[in-house]
Amino acid sequence: MPAPQSPAPHDPAGRPAARAGSGPGAPSRDRYDAVIVGGGHNGLVAAAYLARAGRSVLVLERLGVIGGAAVSTRPFAGVDARLSRYSYLVSLLPGTIVRDLGLDFAVRKRTVSSYTPAVRDGRPTGLLVAGEGTRESFAALTGSGREYAAWQRFYAMTGRVAARVFPTLTEPLPTRSALRERIGDADAWRMLFEEPLGVAVEETFTDDLVRGVVLTDALIGTFADAHDTSLLQNRCFLYHVIGGGTGDWDVPVGGMGALTDALAAAARAAGAEIRVHHEATRIETDGTAAEVTVRTSDAEHTVAASRVLVNASPQALAALLGEAPPPAAEGAQLKVNMLLTRLPRLRDRAVDPRRAFAGTFHISEGYGQLADAYRQAAAGRLPAAPPSEIYCHSLTDPSILGPDLAARGYQTLTLFGLHTPARLFASDNDAARSALLTATLAELDAHLEEPITDCLALDERGEPCIEAKTPLDLERDLRLPGGHIFHRDLAFPYVQEGAGRWGVETAQRTVLLCGAGAVRGGGVSGVPGHNAAMAVLEG
Repeated sequence: MPAPQSPAPHDPAGRPAARAGSGPGAPSRDRYDAVIVGGGHNGLVAAAYLARAGRSVLVLERLGVIGGAAVSTRPFAGVDARLSRYSYLVSLLPGTIVRDLGLDFAVRKRTVSSYTPAVRDGRPTGLLVAGEGTRESFAALTGSGREYAAWQRFYAMTGRVAARVFPTLTEPLPTRSALRERIGDADAWRMLFEEPLGVAVEETFTDDLVRGVVLTDALIGTFADAHDTSLLQNRCFLYHVIGGGTGDWDVPVGGMGALTDALAAAARAAGAEIRVHHEATRIETDGTAAEVTVRTSDAEHTVAASRVLVNASPQALAALLGEAPPPAAEGAQLKVNMLLTRLPRLRDRAVDPRRAFAGTFHISEGYGQLADAYRQAAAGRLPAAPPSEIYCHSLTDPSILGPDLAARGYQTLTLFGLHTPARLFASDNDAARSALLTATLAELDAHLEEPITDCLALDERGEPCIEAKTPLDLERDLRLPGGHIFHRDLAFPYVQEGAGRWGVETAQRTVLLCGAGAVRGGGVSGVPGHNAAMAVLEG
């Protein structure tokens, strides 16, 4: 859905205006067609579309860097490894956005979908989902071909749903009935949209490990049981299997910061101004125009705008407008970044570690284990066997490592833990983080021939290259409410009460929500930014 083009931005009166830069000393106006609050990837998408359509655009970013959670950093002192610190894989970014904006950005396919270690009859084994050989791996694990056949049928169904639903994400919101008709599969609609996902998982699969692998996509950043009647797990699952119309999760070449860099370059090239260390503190609107109060290190001023697009959480939006906040959000994940001198050896000698870690490496994610972890966390305790999953970015894209590290065989590991709601860290974040990290690594070590800590690289101070982030750390660092990576619970991608035509509208005509908290938000997708820009361009 390309945005219309014009040769130069204009002011509200329609007069041509000079393209403004984005450096500290660049000229700035005091009125814009659009002011975007927050320089995360969705805000940059909106800025690029609107500037390419000839609108004058100002992006305000509180921090000293843009990108929000879609950034790459060197977290380990003196070590030339640029990691995707928060978000790390790409699935929901539509190719139309990349093409429309002419982004210098690419992704690579992973050669392996997943590996899940297990112990059967006292011996180490596992399930490897990696194209050829997957059938044999299922048979070796389960003793028959039934589970593989069920797997094929189930994911053929989600593939058909993905092909029909994904294109709608950059269109006006369909009604529930229209989306159901578009999917055209009553059984798929029932399994994914009407009854708890646990019903379909238990009806379709019999093996506990296979059931767990399927369910994990319903629990990423989402604290829910397989049979939660709210269907929160279904919503999470849906967004994890529809990406690109295939459900593939791809590796961003150069790390997630490469996407941010490409978006910022596109926005600036089109004439948008991007200003860091500029924090929006208030939005006032009379329904026809808006005014944004901006705080810098030494001053406060106001900027007028025809439209304000807020690339922040619904809670932040309410605070800016001086309104009552929506219900509190709560994140539920542990994010761990590691740099290794080598990949660890596995107890399952049949699988090369380079294959096991190339996809998603599931740890303690059997169906029963996931249920136990949920019950323990819901009762206020850290899970005794924390479920998590790992992948190795550098196996697919070694460009994130300096040449010397790559030549020496260093590798990165990204771990994402499940069922760790923010409430578990409220009394003592540091102590809970340490205890959870220790327990999580112990679960990984149970499947390794050597402790993962023996493989950790050291930084210039001699400290192990490992960092962990709890929901409260994300709330502090990125202002994610409750550390919720989606800003709030995900919604099904159809018309929601009060969401408007594009899923980005608010009660204030001049103010739009273009962050992950919009309908069809969540994940690194650019969809809310695209849709907010389309809403503006429609008038």
